[in-house]
Amino acid sequence: MTSPALPPRPPGSARDTRRRMRIALRVCAALLALWLILAYEAFYNPPLPSTGRADAVVVLGGAADERLEVGRALVDRGAAPRLVLSSTGLPGNARADAVCAEDLPDVTCFRPDPLTTRGEARSIGDLARDQGWDDIIVVTSTYHVTRSHLNISQCSKAEVTMAASEPSLDPGQWLARFIEESAALTASWLRPVCANRV
Repeated sequence: MTSPALPPRPPGSARDTRRRMRIALRVCAALLALWLILAYEAFYNPPLPSTGRADAVVVLGGAADERLEVGRALVDRGAAPRLVLSSTGLPGNARADAVCAEDLPDVTCFRPDPLTTRGEARSIGDLARDQGWDDIIVVTSTYHVTRSHLNISQCSKAEVTMAASEPSLDPGQWLARFIEESAALTASWLRPVCANRV
């Protein structure tokens, strides 16, 4: 005696829905893992060539407690004759702004407009052109290296070498930086800071 044939499952049954959800979750997990790997390499461990001789060392605004010391050390060891500081008037830049207020002969300060990395990139491009700089070293925090290099290179014909300061961030803060920098880097690719390098 043969058992009766089971009726076919209707399309969109609960079992099919669960299978599709499992596939979607696996795809999302794989994409998340890929993004984390790429973010780690771009923002936590960016490639940093050795810094040679340059016309100026430029320290970007913000996190001055960590960035300013790296910039000063580069000038002190003879990497460049001039220290250039982004002066923003914001709390995180107080140490660099204080140096700007001293009006030292070997320090140049500029105020970006707007007070963003994009504004800094335009200002640095103008400075490099006006001063005839062919090579500059730009100091910023590790997580900011990739985007800063892209933005400044879009605005200046000068050779840009990046130097990084090491921020003290916990894992949650690093993750927040990964998200913020990923979004901002994408915007820099889609909407370049400068139409032409100067």
